[in-house]
Amino acid sequence: MTRKSKPAASRNHEDATVESFRKDPAFAAEYLNSVLEDGDQKELMLVLRRMAKALGGVSKLAKEAELNVNTLYRTLSPKGNPELKSLRALLRAMGMQLTVRPLRKRVA
Repeated sequence: MTRKSKPAASRNHEDATVESFRKDPAFAAEYLNSVLEDGDQKELMLVLRRMAKALGGVSKLAKEAELNVNTLYRTLSPKGNPELKSLRALLRAMGMQLTVRPLRKRVA
């Protein structure tokens, strides 16, 4: 009699990404930086929603960022367009910050 093995549990990309963000904040920061460098507004909102989910949800982050929860849900929607003040508050609640660096060294 042969024993049937259980198939490996599978999960979708969304769940795997959220779990990766939860377990590895450095990975989450690199992922976000990559989207900020090469992505568009829609991709930015997607990664911010995933990060919010990984860090306890929009309601929890809204409280920590001192933002209105309904406004934050709208801000993180696919058509969201956060103000700099809201984005900075949200990132701070996520344990991150927005920074700027030169693209290349300037020649004098």
